Amino acid sequence: MEWIDRLNASIQYLEENLAGEVDYQRAAQIACCSVYHYQRMFAYLAGVPLAEYLRRRRMSLAAAELMGGNAKVVDVALKYGYSSPTAFNRTFQRVHGATPSAVQRGAAAVKAYPPISFQITVQGVVEMEYRIEKRDAFRVVGVTAPMAKEIEQNFETVPRLWAQASTDGTLPRLAALMDGKPKGVLGICTCYGEEDWYYGIAAASSQEPPEGMKAWIVPAFTWAVFAGEGPCPQSIQELEQRIVREWLPTSGYQYDDGPDVEVYLSPNPADARFEVWIPVVKI
Repeated sequence: MEWIDRLNASIQYLEENLAGEVDYQRAAQIACCSVYHYQRMFAYLAGVPLAEYLRRRRMSLAAAELMGGNAKVVDVALKYGYSSPTAFNRTFQRVHGATPSAVQRGAAAVKAYPPISFQITVQGVVEMEYRIEKRDAFRVVGVTAPMAKEIEQNFETVPRLWAQASTDGTLPRLAALMDGKPKGVLGICTCYGEEDWYYGIAAASSQEPPEGMKAWIVPAFTWAVFAGEGPCPQSIQELEQRIVREWLPTSGYQYDDGPDVEVYLSPNPADARFEVWIPVVKI
């Protein structure tokens, strides 16, 4: 239960700071994981990205204050982090389907988004194949794209990079460079620490990077490795959700502060074989 307790403690922190600035780093520290992994866990468990959850909660509280009729729209907007009334009105209307002034006059209904809490439920009807593997640091070569610190902003970045790699000859060039382990085309999400965050499509290689590519080191970690197959990206996303929802809460492990690695063992996206590597540490 310690894992779930920490997540719920982080939710309490979020609630206490809705009228002000929420520090993602602080929330992640309370949950004992990196900012990136915290956002991923939250989205998988809550079914909504962290940023969207915060918007809904703030707009829910803002609507409650406006329904009293005495609060000024501009004051409520400032209270919940909007220096621009236009931005506040736009967000409020997207969440509630009505303008703040209409709600203030009692001319529109609003939606309530109560705070969430997490609990363990019995799942796992379908088996999950995994292994725990300690691996030394390994060198990779590939192409990268920068990632934003708020992962909701990255939903188009990764598919765009894969689409480009599939059409510009990057994937066969990576196959030619591959001379290390793990074997396969790698999708590496290097989103941890305070360094620049980026996503890479790469191969384990000792060779010099060709023009347009770069080389970097994936540090040594203990990895939980999960095997899967099926059409991508849907199948790999479903596996990643199951890891967080079903395996992690009762595994005795938690996320370590490192990259996530996807290992594509077959090139056919319609029927792929793959592995998901997550960095873990014993609780």
